[in-house]
Amino acid sequence: MCQGAGGQVTVPLYDADTGLLVLAGKGENLLYCFEVAPTQPALTQVTQCRTEGSTRGLAAVPRLALDVMACEVLRVLQLTDTALVPVSYLVPRKSVQEFHEDLFPDCTGTLPATDAQGWWAGDSQQVGRVSLHPARRPTETFTSPIIAGTGPTNTGHTDADPGHTDADQSEASGYSSPSSLASPSSAATSLSASTGPSSGFASSPSQKSLQSILGPSSRFRHAQGRVLHRDHHVTNLRGLSLTTPGECDGFCANHRRVALPLLSAGGQIAVLELSKPGRLPDVAVPTIQNGAAVADLTWDPFDPRRLAVAGEDARIRLWRIPEGGLQETLQEPEAILQGHTEKIYSIRFHPMASDLLVSSSYDMTVRIWELSARREVLCLQGHTDQIFSMAWSPDGKKLATVSKDGRIRLYEPRRSSQPQQEGPGPEGGRGARLVWVCGGDYLLVSGFDSRSERRILLYRAQALPEGPLSVLGLDVAPSTLLPFYDEDTSVVFLTGKGDTRVFLYEVTPEPPYFLECNSFTSNEPHKGFVFLPKTACDVREVEFARALRLGQSTLEPVAFHVPRVKKEYFQDDVYPPTRVWWEPALGAGAWLDGQDGQQRRASLRPADMVPVSEAPKEAPARKFVPASVYLEEKTDEQKKEELLSAMVARLGNRDDPLPQDSFEGVDEDEWAKYLAQIILVGAQVVGRAFMRALRQEFAASQAAADARGRAERPQSAAASRIIGISLQEAQQILNVSNLNPEEIQKNYDHLFKVNDKSVGGSFYLQSKVVRAKERLDEELRIQAKGDKEKGRKAET
Repeated sequence: MCQGAGGQVTVPLYDADTGLLVLAGKGENLLYCFEVAPTQPALTQVTQCRTEGSTRGLAAVPRLALDVMACEVLRVLQLTDTALVPVSYLVPRKSVQEFHEDLFPDCTGTLPATDAQGWWAGDSQQVGRVSLHPARRPTETFTSPIIAGTGPTNTGHTDADPGHTDADQSEASGYSSPSSLASPSSAATSLSASTGPSSGFASSPSQKSLQSILGPSSRFRHAQGRVLHRDHHVTNLRGLSLTTPGECDGFCANHRRVALPLLSAGGQIAVLELSKPGRLPDVAVPTIQNGAAVADLTWDPFDPRRLAVAGEDARIRLWRIPEGGLQETLQEPEAILQGHTEKIYSIRFHPMASDLLVSSSYDMTVRIWELSARREVLCLQGHTDQIFSMAWSPDGKKLATVSKDGRIRLYEPRRSSQPQQEGPGPEGGRGARLVWVCGGDYLLVSGFDSRSERRILLYRAQALPEGPLSVLGLDVAPSTLLPFYDEDTSVVFLTGKGDTRVFLYEVTPEPPYFLECNSFTSNEPHKGFVFLPKTACDVREVEFARALRLGQSTLEPVAFHVPRVKKEYFQDDVYPPTRVWWEPALGAGAWLDGQDGQQRRASLRPADMVPVSEAPKEAPARKFVPASVYLEEKTDEQKKEELLSAMVARLGNRDDPLPQDSFEGVDEDEWAKYLAQIILVGAQVVGRAFMRALRQEFAASQAAADARGRAERPQSAAASRIIGISLQEAQQILNVSNLNPEEIQKNYDHLFKVNDKSVGGSFYLQSKVVRAKERLDEELRIQAKGDKEKGRKAET
């Protein structure tokens, strides 16, 4: 079973006493726990724990150091870049006051079974097993006779040593106590109470403990990457070239279109419009016939229709894409630049000046071209081996390169053709990339060490000879990490061809320099991963970066966004004014003459969005208040409606037979006595829950109303039966002798108010008042209907 990706080394830890197997890949932040069984299935996953830092090493703590009274069955120590983190596996049990024999069988002791001479003589005794019960733990310790003076010579303790405790024993035996290994940053993982599989979880450490151990955290640490809907994908890509040099990103894109090298002979390039996603036809699409195998290609940032292509024939061809995209195959370039004598590595446009292009080649030179004049204007020397990567500084004044000879060079092309500074680069010679960060004051270099571990290094641009300020190892994989730096958020994205993971780090000019953020993982390896300009981001979804992921036959957009609550506001803390990259600050001629320019900046805020910094301050959330305070804020009419709704909900279906339906009749004297008891009980239950009193009152009054209703008119009796109270009772409760609507309403308002719980009343008495009012209202309706029918009969 392979748990890692990208060729990472997997570290296994097996506990024979519990049958638990922990697996972790170096460079990963996941720990897998399995239960091993002699029967099928041999491996059953118990839990998966995600840790804060990447794993650099893993070790198991001896079982004698476990906190058995807390049901800790396993503890491993994870070594990260900056900390040693204990990860405990606990079995939840109701009681933690007793020792659970089923969880902790006897384990291997600390005393050897034999010595070296005995083993050579054929002695095969096994190490004795000891109990983990705190009261039955062994007190013997072993000291090697070869090493003198390292411990006590006695092999046991007598009864004359009453002061010897468990803490002393753990110290003497060389094991730390559980408390000494505990840490506020440890991630405790919960296992099931049985030996079968269960779903565990890792509790995240508190922010305070994280900051005290790992230092500051990034404000983008919760950034999330997601692949957009299939409606935005380009599918059915065929014949893609997977053999572009390591110095090439594999393909290139701008805010309008994407250029993909194809495997066909002659260096064909497909140009696709991003505004036309969907499935490509099975027939061949129009392409660019470059005439030579593609070594690198890039779009002009100031002209979205101009594509520069470096070929293996040491020539650079400039192609102009028709408006609306390719409709037919292009065979004649706009211009051809010649000057290099060997194959070209990479090409880059100037970030500030128009019509300026730089190229590096196997001939160990870096040449700068003026495209408007179609000529070479500068040639930089000083390299002794293959040039892996080069990058313009953000202000366009300097050019940095990293090469196979393990050196980083910094040029000022307009001053000298020789490097201004040199410094040590990555140790490995398998490939490297570099990018300017932190406003152009620092250089970030990705490469390999002598053991082929991928790592990133941070240099101060003005102090290259001093070496890197910080070095961070990531993982072990064959492909070179391709960095993309977002200057607005100071977040660098790192991934390689054939990888499934994209690393995210916020880069800061102060220690610890690299602040880790959530990484993005895809389901399958990508052939290329290229980022789009900032203007392609959807600011309404707090998207701060968007990339194109090239798969086996698909091109998928990936959006990176920050989770925010108030997404209806423009997040101006995430989107500072961005550089207007599509407008040149000056021309090639002016730059060559020594002038410098600066691009203006523009806000990404839509016109209909308010900045979150200007959002109105919300009132603090209301805390929980008692029900009495809550009811005081409601009107009498609202309280009445709530009481009626509660009554209907509790009564359910009125057609269903009730237990009291089988009661026999009750005469007048008995009912008067019974009603007095109800009123007495109602006075005693002041302050009790309304529904409990309502159930008691309803069961009794329903039976009485059923008996009394037999003496009433059919319609009136039916009303008494449904509402659960007779007409006479209702009149007595509201203290009315005649059915006068005004008098009924007046008495109801008074009685409902004086029986409110806030003034010493109860829900029970209020419910009696409400139901009496309902019964009298129903009787008035019955009488009105009867008078109307009598009037009709009199007319006929």
